[in-house]
Amino acid sequence: MKRLGLLSLLIHLLVYSSNSQLPAKNAIAREIALPTLNGDTITLSSLKGRVVLVDFWASWCGPCRITNRNLMLLYDKYKDQGFEILSVSIDDDISRWQEAVAMDKMNWLQVNQRGNWRAPIVREWGVSSIPISFLIDREGRFVAIKPSYGVIDKWLETLLKPRNNIQ
Repeated sequence: MKRLGLLSLLIHLLVYSSNSQLPAKNAIAREIALPTLNGDTITLSSLKGRVVLVDFWASWCGPCRITNRNLMLLYDKYKDQGFEILSVSIDDDISRWQEAVAMDKMNWLQVNQRGNWRAPIVREWGVSSIPISFLIDREGRFVAIKPSYGVIDKWLETLLKPRNNIQ
C-alpha cells in the first residue's frame, strides 16, 4: 500500500509540475464558479471590489489545516475592511470537507471541486501543491502568488487603506 501511495505521489509530481503554470502577477484572475457548503454557487467575480485571498486546500492535507489557523487570524483582522477569503477545497469526500471546515472554524467563504489532483480547477490555476494561495486586488488582478502569512498581512495593510474620494 505504501508503494502505491509513493507511486501516486511521483506521478502527480511529474504530471502536474510539467503541465501546471502559475498565473502571472498583475494578470486578471480566472473565474471560479463552484458550490458552497450549502450547495449554492459562488463566483470569484462576485467578490470584485474586495481584496480576495484564494486559498487551495483539502481536509486530508496536514499543512493546510495548520494554515487555516493563520488564515483565521488574517480574516478576523481584515474582514471588516474589504477583505475576503475564498477557500477552494479539492476534497472528493464532501462530508470530510464539511467536518474540516467546522472543526477548523473556518467562517469565510468555502467552495469545493471534487477530484483531488484531477479537479479541473487545479490545472486551471496551476496548482501543483497545497496549501497554496493567491492574493487578488479589488480589480481582480493577482498581487501575490504563494505569499507567506507575513507577506499577505503587509499587502493587506496597503491594499485595504481607505480610498481617497476625489471630487
